Amino acid sequence: MSVVSADARPGGAPATAPVRAQAAPLAPRARLWPSLAAVYRAQLSRARVARIPLLFVATFQSVGILIMMRGVVDAGGDDARYVVAGSSVLVVAYVGLNLLAQYFGQLRGSGGLDHYATLPVPPAAVVLGAAGAYASFTVPGTLVTAAFGGILFGLPLANLWVLAAVIPLAGAALAGLGAALGLLAPRPELATLLGQLGMSAALLLGVLPADRMPGVVRLLRDLLPSTYGVEAFARTFGSHPDWALVAGDLAVCAGVGVVSLAVAAWAYRRAAVR
Repeated sequence: MSVVSADARPGGAPATAPVRAQAAPLAPRARLWPSLAAVYRAQLSRARVARIPLLFVATFQSVGILIMMRGVVDAGGDDARYVVAGSSVLVVAYVGLNLLAQYFGQLRGSGGLDHYATLPVPPAAVVLGAAGAYASFTVPGTLVTAAFGGILFGLPLANLWVLAAVIPLAGAALAGLGAALGLLAPRPELATLLGQLGMSAALLLGVLPADRMPGVVRLLRDLLPSTYGVEAFARTFGSHPDWALVAGDLAVCAGVGVVSLAVAAWAYRRAAVR
């Protein structure tokens, strides 16, 4: 008499219970602020060596404009205020708009966006982190330009502290615009061209006061984000600044910065999925 095991199948193979495959739990998606801080530190350390020489170029360029304009603009007047303010914000435009447009254009053209697309970080963290790192390089150059211009044109330096608001707010607006141009441009060369054109517009439309410009040019000036940073800074050189108007100009910079950075984040998602 043979005993058949209960665990045996008719074909002789042992019966096994069906094994249900269980997917490993995914790691939680990184939150915005920790991701932003990580991208910012990485971009800051990567760009430090390559961008510091370009920061000197931006500062020397603005200082050279101040020296050149000193020969045609009287010290202490309204025109002098716009020359100093426009030259100071030009440092922000050169780094935040021009260089960031080139960086994202090259990143898209070389396939570098694929690296960021594999990371579990929000697109806004990538854009904001890179924009913040590039904007950080504008702080020393802007301060040097503003102080040198104030001394050269005989303007009071008591309100230079307002740059603590002008630099990040104007920098956010210009950096968001630069990132969007770099990500939306079909070729890196076109991104470089657009960045150069944006910086040239900030130079030509920001150094001279609006009342010396034709109506059409004045309209273009009002559409440029850096204009409101220039206006806010220029108003502080007077003996009795209208702080309500200064706050209004800074609020426009903040609003444009939010919109431009949102567009840049959308452009990043659009470029990363291609």
